[in-house]
Formats: sequence, C-alpha cells, structure tokens
Amino acid sequence: MPPSAAGLAVNVLDAGSLLSAFGALGIAVVLFAETGLLVGFFLPGDSLLFTAGLLCVPGASGNVHLSLWQVLVAAVGGALLGAQAGYLLGRRGGRALLDRYKNPRLHEGVGRAEEILGKYGHAKAVVLARFVPVVRTVLNPLAGVLGVPVRTFTVWQVAGGLVWTVGLVLAGYGLGKSIPNVDRYLLPLVAVVVVISLLPLAVELLRSRRRRNLARRERNTHRAT
Repeated sequence: MPPSAAGLAVNVLDAGSLLSAFGALGIAVVLFAETGLLVGFFLPGDSLLFTAGLLCVPGASGNVHLSLWQVLVAAVGGALLGAQAGYLLGRRGGRALLDRYKNPRLHEGVGRAEEILGKYGHAKAVVLARFVPVVRTVLNPLAGVLGVPVRTFTVWQVAGGLVWTVGLVLAGYGLGKSIPNVDRYLLPLVAVVVVISLLPLAVELLRSRRRRNLARRERNTHRAT
C-alpha cells in the first residue's frame, strides 16, 4: 500500500492504528496535540501510552514492536512540551481562546478544570489533570488564562507529566512481560484502561450534580420558609 493510502487508513482514535502507522513519533505528536492544543481533546492519550508499553515487550505477537526507551522519550517529550505550549497559548490568547471552541464536551472540560483548580489549588490540580481525559487538554491553557505563575505551572506539569507517561507505559510493559501473549487481548485491555481513565471525570460529574441538587433543595427550603 502506498504511504499516502496508508496515511488515509489511520484511525486517530485507535491507539493500535496510530502506533502501527507512526511508531514512537506518533506518540510524541498525539500527546503534544492532546495536552497542548484544544483541538486534540478527543485523542486517546491513556490507551496510546498503555498500548505502546505492551508493544515494547520483546517477542510480542503483534506486527508492531517498539523500543521502550524511544517510547518513553517520545511520550515524556510530547506530554511536557504540549502542556507548556498550551499554557503559553492560554497566557497569550486569554479567555477568548477557550470561548472560540463551541464543542460542548470541551466546555464541560473547562468547567471541570476550573472546579479542580478551585478545589485543589494550582499544584495539585495541574498534577491531577494529567489523569483526567479532556481536563488535561483544557487545564493547561486555562492555567495560562488564570495567571498561574510560570514556575509553579512548569514544576508541577513536569511532575504530573512524568508520572502519567512513564507510569502508563511501564504498566503496559510490565503486564506484557508478566503475562505471555497478553497483546492478543489488546482491545479488551485498552477498553479497561479507557474506562479507568474516565472514572475520575465520572466521579467529579456525580459530585457536581449532588452539589447542584443540594443547593437547589436549600433554595427551595428557603423559599418555603
């Protein structure tokens, strides 16, 4: 198949397809886009890292084999540079940068990111956001918009980025090493990773809904009295 045809066949939502087409370079590009550019909120960062770790295991039965050190360098580089780029875009573009995008899911992510920043403070929020899909995309420019100090943001985005990228890659690699031919069950494993990665967002949504319901009941009680 010609390279152009192969490029057209790539599914950007499928970690296996991205890794087959672009290897470690694809990891760096996807993570940069997901963590630095608002248009990348739909990209599969968690499943991409975990799958890449699995495919680094020597003797894996799949058609793709990756180098562990190349995957780690690409993952760390893409995630850290992307987050810093997103922060700088937010710092220069202001709130208008976030308002420019009309996608409801993206704006829900902005709301969650603002809640996390308000609840946990700058340092914890920047680290925790790495583990929540969509939130890790919007929190970086939002931190720039809200004037989070450069040093604070940089230190904690590096800490969170290292734990997120290295942790997921080594988790996939460790599982592949401990269970022979585990890559044959790649799709179910990736599905589990995606579900787990969405749990923090689901918990935050439930908590927000409970808070809204509680506030509504208190208002109704006030009016009744």
